[in-house]
Formats: sequence, C-alpha cells, structure tokens
Amino acid sequence: MKKLYPDAAAALEGVLHDGMLIASGGFGLCGLPERLLDAVRDSGVKDLVFASNNAGIDNEGIGKLLRTHQVRKMIASYVGENKEFERQFLAGELEVEFCPQGTLAERMRAGGAGIPGFYTKTGVGTLVAEGKEVKQFDGEDYILERGIFADLSIVKAWKADETGNLVFRKTARNFNLPAATCGKICVVEVEELVPTGSLDPDSIHLPGVYVQRMIVGAPYDKKIEFVTTREREDA
Repeated sequence: MKKLYPDAAAALEGVLHDGMLIASGGFGLCGLPERLLDAVRDSGVKDLVFASNNAGIDNEGIGKLLRTHQVRKMIASYVGENKEFERQFLAGELEVEFCPQGTLAERMRAGGAGIPGFYTKTGVGTLVAEGKEVKQFDGEDYILERGIFADLSIVKAWKADETGNLVFRKTARNFNLPAATCGKICVVEVEELVPTGSLDPDSIHLPGVYVQRMIVGAPYDKKIEFVTTREREDA
C-alpha cells in the first residue's frame, strides 16, 4: 500500500468534504500539522467541526481556518490565546464544546479503541456535566462522556518509516497520538522519513497500521507562542 504522497493537497485529495469532523493533533504550537491545515484551508471546505486541544492562535494552526470562517464548531480544551476565536464565539458565529483536557484526550483514545463512551468524575457538578448522563459507582457520581469518532485525523510526527510507523517528539506526543487513532482516515506529516526497519521497535509510538497517508513537510520554522526575555546584564 502506497502511503507517501508528494504534498498535503495530494494526501487529502478525495478525503475532504463539507461538515466533516476532523481530529487535529498539536499542543499549543507544538506538533501542529501545519501543512495539512493549510491544505484544508486552501481546499475551501466549510462547516467543519474540529476536535483539538486548542484552536491555535491568530493566523496559526486552526486559527487560519477560523479567519476564513470554515469552522462551524470547536471541541477543545484551551482556547485562551485566539482573539478571533473569542470574537466569533461571543458573536454567536462559532459553536464551542469545552472539554477538560484529560477528558478530551481520553475521548480521542476511546474512539480509537472503538469505545463509544466512558464515565469520569471530571466535570461532575459543573457546566461540563450539563445534559450528560450521571451514574453512581461506589456512592460517587460520574458523568458519561462520548468517544470521538472522527472522519479524518491530521497529525504531525517527528519521524516515520516508509510503512507509517511514527515517533513523536516530546510535547508533540500529547495529543497527536490519541488524535491519530480516532479517525476513519489518518493523514500524517513528518519532519523526517527513514527507511523501513531503521526505527527501534521499542521507540515507535504509533504503529503504521493506523496511518493511511503521509507527507514529508520539512523544513519547519520552530514557532514560539510567547517570547520571554530579560535584559542582558552589563559585562
């Protein structure tokens, strides 16, 4: 099975459609599938639902698609750095489903494991629990959370071999891994492609069976969300 495609547009050809649910990896600006997000934006698809830890920042990550009004709904944990997100939400232009960070990761993992729902204490007695089934276990209340089954997963990996075995790097592993598993189709962009057999099996974070399509997106600019510096001390 051929998995490597020449660019992001080719890798997403025949996959995108209006109204689809996309699970997107990344944590802050770490591990964002930048090339794939650009290709989604350039395709013109609309009414999209994104499940992602955050919505990027203005003009970065999913923030680019918010600017073009291609996103109908966000399922997210942290969105505090995106002014356009805030404007659209307050204006009633964007539907938002806030989800605790660990719960969101588990909803993706559950979807990837074929689990339609699970009970958790996180969010009990808060707005998060509104409209959700509550069940008692050992005298404690738990709320039912649904697994996420996405139409498409887009993620970024550090290294991949030609069969799609993936290695993520540090913080980028947080949400790229569960996001990759919960889509009907998983498309990956990687920084480096290595020959099959050159990755230590014990170092592989995601087996290639989850990956249908790949591109090499390098080179990348390492973006910094907040630059904090101090004045240089006098010599």
